[in-house]
Amino acid sequence: MKRHKTVLLILAASMVLIAGTIDLTNLDNYANQAIPAYITEDNMPTANPITDAGATLGRVLFYDKNLSANGTVSCGSCHKQEFAFGDTALQSTGLTGGLTGRHSTRLINARFGEEEKFFWDERAASLEAQTTMPIQDHVEMGFSGTNGDPDLDSLIRKLANISYYQDLFTFVYGDAAITEARMQDALAQFIRSIQSFDSKYDVGRAQVNNQNANFPNFTTEENAGKTLFTASPANGGAGCQACHRAPEFDIDPNSRNNGIIGNLNNPTGVDLTNTRSPTLRDLINPNGVQNGPMMHDGSTVTMLDMINHYDQITIDPLNNNLDPRLRGGPGGNGQNLGLTTAEKDALIAFMGTLTGSNVYTDARWSDPFDASGNLTLITGALPVEIVDFEAFPGANQVSLSWLTLEEINNDGFEVQHSENAIDWEAIGFVPGTGTTDAPTAYAFDHDAPINGVNYYRLKQLDIDGTVSYSHTLSQFLELNAIAMRFYPNPVQDFLNVELPTGDYSVRIMDMKGRILANMASFDQSQIDFSNEVPGLYFLQVKDNITQEVVVKKITKR
Repeated sequence: MKRHKTVLLILAASMVLIAGTIDLTNLDNYANQAIPAYITEDNMPTANPITDAGATLGRVLFYDKNLSANGTVSCGSCHKQEFAFGDTALQSTGLTGGLTGRHSTRLINARFGEEEKFFWDERAASLEAQTTMPIQDHVEMGFSGTNGDPDLDSLIRKLANISYYQDLFTFVYGDAAITEARMQDALAQFIRSIQSFDSKYDVGRAQVNNQNANFPNFTTEENAGKTLFTASPANGGAGCQACHRAPEFDIDPNSRNNGIIGNLNNPTGVDLTNTRSPTLRDLINPNGVQNGPMMHDGSTVTMLDMINHYDQITIDPLNNNLDPRLRGGPGGNGQNLGLTTAEKDALIAFMGTLTGSNVYTDARWSDPFDASGNLTLITGALPVEIVDFEAFPGANQVSLSWLTLEEINNDGFEVQHSENAIDWEAIGFVPGTGTTDAPTAYAFDHDAPINGVNYYRLKQLDIDGTVSYSHTLSQFLELNAIAMRFYPNPVQDFLNVELPTGDYSVRIMDMKGRILANMASFDQSQIDFSNEVPGLYFLQVKDNITQEVVVKKITKR
């Protein structure tokens, strides 16, 4: 499936976004969402904090079917927003109709747990590592490099040729290079951003700030279920809290097998390695409908099935990995809680209070592509960066390439060239006229420069022939000889600037074209970035004597 990118210029202060549109000038809030004070478990690594830009890229990667070998499935195909990012199917369907080996786990509140490992069997050491493993699975997304599949490098080359990824990776990382590590970080940021803390439970917990007290907004049955959930079997409870710790309802990292040993790939075999569980939040949706079967093998179809399992656990002789807390009292022959029908109903009622509502409909976690698989990026009035504008001494060719250009139904790009900036001569049209993906390089002949300078103008032509964008740049043969350094890049606090002796003007622009610094006569050695938000910036240095301009990308971390 080919997914096209269109870049739009912002022409008004506000606008209503349509399906398939991401506004890079007005990012959704992923990094600074409100989190209740009583939520303290957090597995987000300091090396990969959530950023609005990074999570935006992760959202695109999460839903892009280009990440499967045949363009038919994405991460979002198995982890659906309407089911708390799980699947109602027992086994999710892969790219050629194959089935996953285990039931797809819900990704809701994946950040808010002590456990750092992921998958049911904890085979991924981190969420970052987990994110590209389904992509490299032969059944799931098909870039396995085995069984005739393409490998991950093939995917990276594929994505590098998709224009919206050129823009997005540059927007997030400062350049268009795509690596597995960058993909992992962005996907993990998006998944960790998916949170649900607007449930009936959260309303009650905020009112009393005490798990053990009765919640004033709960029914009598719901409060009874909460007490059963929290209390140990020795104190007349069900002991659920021992493994599924409130208020996050995450799994204790030390938990072992829960007595479910079914193997979906081999019905006569056993699967003993499953020791992880997603949060118990959002087991059902706001309408009271369950978000699919539970457990790694989907063997507990209803909430009552789940409670009945824990009420009576018979130890299978093949299960040498059962959690000690489920072995029962003296003799360890299996758990027998003896819950009554009323107690089971109370537990089910309490589980229903853990369901939120916003996460099922919030647009920032939705599929950004439209029904035709297209994605539009709104980038604002981006400064054009010439990434390769080089005249070769002794030769008669100039290579011109650019990083960002606004595309508005373009019919082509026209490069004009003049030696004295008086008589512009149309040199030709860039190959690719009539396509939505603009090429990024053009080479043409030129004569020896007059007075050491050539002038070039790059024009974008709309379908009706009008010029919607024009950029003029002078090219000095001495440009590459100028010694200048900008470091460190990426920068956190101060950017060191080293320029040769001369008279320079320096401007710093953000992705919206807003000028952060404009010094008529540059005489500083550092530029303060400490108060700027992370992202991509453009540093423009102008030689006030020769009028030469150099533009550099600066990334703020």
